[in-house]
Amino acid sequence: MSGPDLSFELAAQARGAKLVAGVDEVGRGPLAGPVTAAAVILPQGDLPPGLNDSKKLTARRREALDEWIRANCDWAVIHVDVDEIDRLNILRASQLAMVRAVAALRQRPCHALIDGNLIPQGLDCPAEAVVKGDARSVSIAAASILAKVERDRVMVDLAQQHPGYGWDGNAGYPTPAHKEALQRLGVTPHHRKSFAPVHKMLCK
Repeated sequence: MSGPDLSFELAAQARGAKLVAGVDEVGRGPLAGPVTAAAVILPQGDLPPGLNDSKKLTARRREALDEWIRANCDWAVIHVDVDEIDRLNILRASQLAMVRAVAALRQRPCHALIDGNLIPQGLDCPAEAVVKGDARSVSIAAASILAKVERDRVMVDLAQQHPGYGWDGNAGYPTPAHKEALQRLGVTPHHRKSFAPVHKMLCK
């Protein structure tokens, strides 16, 4: 398959949805940092080449596309922090981030395309879940790019405040070096205390 296209967006528009938003989140797996969601309504007309699942792009290409999306689209990015993640659980926190991202768009979408197999509760528009959506829908791919670039920037910033964990490289994911630093340096306020490796450290 050659990458995402507009088939989901066009199908929704054929059913009468004028504005279609793609929605994706990033950061469910890390031990530290927020979970981040983005929503994007693409403009009519030409799209930049290479709009694809953020995981399949180089950092440089992601940055360039991120700039284009911010300049040309209706978009929103929302972070849900570790306190809410620990209070709600990561699945509910990531769904809440998606709901807030859709609500933060300038225009209210007629339809939302949600990456994954679940439709978050509380969306204020009809929606459909698209499994592997970031590789199938360009709107969701655009949202995946915004969410990843924004969250990576947050983690680079946090890495400067808490050196030693390698967050500027691992984005808070449980790499061997991150887990070793957790043993050596202890738990920071940005670690998710409900996640098993962090929870075990706190229970020692």
